[in-house]
Amino acid sequence: IYRNATPTALIYPINFPDNLSKRSLLKRQQLKQLLIKYKRKHPDELSTVESAIKFLGSTPLCFNRSNLYGHFTGSAWVVDTTREWVLMTHHRQLNLWLQLGGHADSCSDLLGVALDEAREESGLAGFKVLSQNIFDLDIHPIPKYKDIPSHFHFDIRFIIENTRSGKNIIVSDESHDVAWIHKNDVLNKNPEESMVRMLKKTSVNFSP
Repeated sequence: IYRNATPTALIYPINFPDNLSKRSLLKRQQLKQLLIKYKRKHPDELSTVESAIKFLGSTPLCFNRSNLYGHFTGSAWVVDTTREWVLMTHHRQLNLWLQLGGHADSCSDLLGVALDEAREESGLAGFKVLSQNIFDLDIHPIPKYKDIPSHFHFDIRFIIENTRSGKNIIVSDESHDVAWIHKNDVLNKNPEESMVRMLKKTSVNFSP
């Protein structure tokens, strides 16, 4: 109910502050190019990608959780070397099984964010980036939580590999559990459309 909607009418601030660094502006341009490339590869996701591009280009604080309309987040779709297993977290706040990931906290390097979150949420090291291109994009509403109003996450996902082993996993305070889930069981844990998409993209584009 909360995670399969995309904003249809987006109204953003249009003036960027003068103190945005050249590096920040460069990172924004790089992300825009990645989104354009993703749009060309996935024309069936045109509306979602164009919403993300518009948000990126018109919102100074688009990487900051203080922007209560919404913000970009970085996620890691972590697969094992056989592509048979996916590392997932049972998210404590949302009570859903999800890919690893989290807030950018003003960082515009979303691949770096995804890697950091994967390490922090699983306690694992040795992650291997399978592609620096965007693997999946999902825009979904997050429900109100305590004093934080409902808002949108513009979630940029990257596909990352690690060796499957349950011995070294450390579950953070943000999760009920973190575990390797067989690909045939992922949709039993979470049947969302984006899970269907990512399983299909893994099978089609990242066979071992």
